[in-house]
Parts: sequence; structure tokens; C-alpha cells
Amino acid sequence: MEKQVLFTIFGATGDLASRKLYPSLFRLFKRGELAENFAVIGTARRPWTDDYYREIVLASISSLSNDKRQAELFTNHFYYQSHDVSDSGHYATLKVLGEKLASQYQTRGNQIFFLAMAPRFFGNIAQHLKSEKVLTGKGFERIVIEKPFGESLSTATELNDSLRQVFDESQIFRIDHYLGKEMIQSVSAVRFANPIFEALWSNQYIDNIQITFAEAIGVEDRGGYYDGSGALKDMIQNHVLQVLSLLAMEKPVKFDGDSILAEKVKALQAIRKYSHEEAKESFIRGQYVSAKFDGQDFIGYRSEPKVAEDSRTETFVAGKFLIDNERWAGVPFYVRSGKRLTEKGTRINVVFKNESNPLFENVQQNVLTIYIQPTEGFSLTVNGKQAGSGFEIDPLRLAFRHDAEYFGNSPEAYETLFLDALNGNSMNFSHWEEAKRAWELIDVVREAWDSDSSELPEYPAGSMGPIASFKLLEKDGRSWNWKPDEWYRKRGKL
Repeated sequence: MEKQVLFTIFGATGDLASRKLYPSLFRLFKRGELAENFAVIGTARRPWTDDYYREIVLASISSLSNDKRQAELFTNHFYYQSHDVSDSGHYATLKVLGEKLASQYQTRGNQIFFLAMAPRFFGNIAQHLKSEKVLTGKGFERIVIEKPFGESLSTATELNDSLRQVFDESQIFRIDHYLGKEMIQSVSAVRFANPIFEALWSNQYIDNIQITFAEAIGVEDRGGYYDGSGALKDMIQNHVLQVLSLLAMEKPVKFDGDSILAEKVKALQAIRKYSHEEAKESFIRGQYVSAKFDGQDFIGYRSEPKVAEDSRTETFVAGKFLIDNERWAGVPFYVRSGKRLTEKGTRINVVFKNESNPLFENVQQNVLTIYIQPTEGFSLTVNGKQAGSGFEIDPLRLAFRHDAEYFGNSPEAYETLFLDALNGNSMNFSHWEEAKRAWELIDVVREAWDSDSSELPEYPAGSMGPIASFKLLEKDGRSWNWKPDEWYRKRGKL
């Protein structure tokens, strides 16, 4: 059913808007979710005109349509307003344009504000939307904000308080774009729709769970931002802990936003909060250095543009979370994330216990792998009989990956999240209680590291992290299941 809404995008001239937001809105337009009764106001400091803005939007969707008429019909719904987020007068101008477009496109007063800007502006924008009466109360009014949500528990609390003075929690949509990915949404389906896994999903059968968010790229043109953030805040605090909570939560009473949120929060609350000493033992960091990988020379992190020459910012994190409840007691959740690693890949490895078996030798652990990106699918490693005489055990992999046609038709994460925001469905967004608990856990690690002046571990560009990452599991008698670097090492490419 066609949606009636006025979008206002703060930060409309930025990279995120061009790469993600405009293409996602166009996909919704092609699907008929958006048609006649919508308009988009793009706002930023640059003095663009409506026509120039539409050219930018048109260029951003050029790969998605061969129908010039359709693309132009879409971009005709876009309007631009040069804007200073600190100037009250600009909000008055924004209000006039918004009222005009609401009448012209019959949006019923429905508004979505997308803040594709630095978090320090969020509270200021929200306050001005209220004080200058851009918010009318005539229809639904929702605010969508990008990560990071604060830089610590204290700053996140301050930010949340400023937003809550204007919007209630049901109106605030905190984006974690990984939650919009098909496979992340499928984690619950894997667990709860398959009795074979639901029956085994506990410390009785699972030895450990591994979550890897690996990036092959370096910091590229984000050196200035990244050097003030690092992998711990950029990935572990949000993406990784969101995935972990989905894996660890109890079965919700209903498959809806409120029920899932309640169980995710319970899971996060059950994660053990470390002391500073425990954090140093359970979390390691690293920074990539120059190296030759697969025939290419890569510079080190400190040589990247806009990165301090003496930077101690971590580009890699590996850690162990423990969950103190009946289901997960004794099962470590190992996590790692880093830049300039061997391969790009986000995957979950559920490693099952391998009880002693008097009948067979060399029986390997069963492993359920959930692939999130760049491909999406599942695999299950089981033990089978090796072909030929005798009864030798041979590991087999039962695997499924979605094909290219599926990827072409699968909704991109931001498209899914836009549609959820339009429908008021907060299931795939992060809530304050989740963000608050995540910061409580991560602040301890950050403080422990900041008090440690020892030399920062390094790892060669193209590897899977510093040696300390592997030792973290080795001291528990375990190892990382996904080892893409071994293939390159065996061939002298790393």
C-alpha cells in the first residue's frame, strides 16, 4: 500500500545519502511503496538548487533503472533547502516548505526526519524541530538516526535525554544497518523455526560461538572519523553486540518488536560486566601495519590520510563475552572485528561440543555457520564416512548459499529499514535499553585499554589479526573456526 509521508534528510549532500538513502527510496518507489503522495526535502549547508539536487539524486540511482521517465518521476519529488542546523530562522523556512509540500502531496502530516549527520547535532536538531514548530502533531512523526549513538555511556545518556525531550521512544529509530540484512533477520528463523537447532541451543550441546566482522579494506577516506573512534566503538558496541543478543536471547512470546526487544535486553543484561583486569585478559586490540599481500603493497594505519602518526587507535578487536544465565553458563562468545584483514566477511560459527566417542577416532566438531555477507546462507559441518574400504570418518559440509538472482531481488538493508520506519516497526532498530547496556559493557574495556600504556599489538595488512587474537582462544583450548589466511600463507601470498 502506498505510503503518504514527507521525508526530511539532514546531511543530504553527504556520501551516505548518495550511496544508501536515495537508492533505497528509489527501490521503494519501484515497488509501489512510494508513489504520488510523498516528498523529500534534502537539507545541508551547501547552496544547491532543486534542479542540481535532483541531478545528484538521479546520478545516485543511475544503476537501478533503465527507465528515464520513471527515474525523473521519482526525482521530481525531491526539494532542497540550504540549512544551518544551529540557526532557528532556517527551521522557520523549513517549516514553510514542509507545509507547502504536505499540502501539495497530501502526506496527511506524516513526517520522517533522517539525521545523516554527526551525533553532536542530533539533540540540537530535535530541539529546533520542536521549538520552531516543524513538528505539527498532525500525523506520525519519527526521527531516524545513524550510529554512533554517543561515544560512551555518559554521552549516549546525554544524547538520549535530549532526544526524549522531543520524541518518545516509539518515535526514535536508531539505525544499525546490519539488523536490516536478510541473514541477520534470519537468525531468529534458524533458531526458532527448526526444532533440530532449538533443541540443541544451549550449553548442554554448544561449546562456543564465534562472531566475525572482517573487512578487507582499510580506513579509506574515513581516517579523521575512525581515528577518534576505533574498532571497539565502531563495531563491537553496536553491530556485534546486536548479533550476539539475537543469538543468545530466549524465545520471545511473539515475533514482534516489543517481545524481541524484551528478550534481547535480558540477554544483554546477562552478559558479565568485567572488571578492568578481567577486560584486559578477555579483550585484545591491534593495529595494521604495512605489508605485501597477494602481490599488493598496503600501507600501515598510521600512514593513512588524516590519521595521527603516533595513533594508538585500534583497527582490530577480539574478545570473549560470558553470559551468566542458565542457558549459556560456561559457553564463551568469541568476537572479532577489524580492518585490512584477509577477506571481507561477516559470519557466525556455532561450534558444538565433541563428546568422546568410543566407536570412532578423529571425529570433528559439528559447526553451524551462518553467512551474512558478502554471501548469505548456511552451512553445517557433519561427520560422514570416507569413500572406499574401511570406516574412516570424513567431515562433510551441508551448505546453501543464495544465488545471484536472490541478491538482485533481496532488499538492501536501508530499504528494509526505511520501510520499517514508515510502518512504525522498530523490530530491526536498536533501542535505548540495548544501547545503554552495550555502553556499560564496552566502557569498561575502553577504560582498561586507556590505562594501559604498553605497546599496541600489530598485525600485517592482509592477515586475520595480531597473534594475541589467536592466543586468546588457544589459552581456552580452542581456535578460530574461520581461517581464510591459511590459504594465502600456504601459497606464499601472505
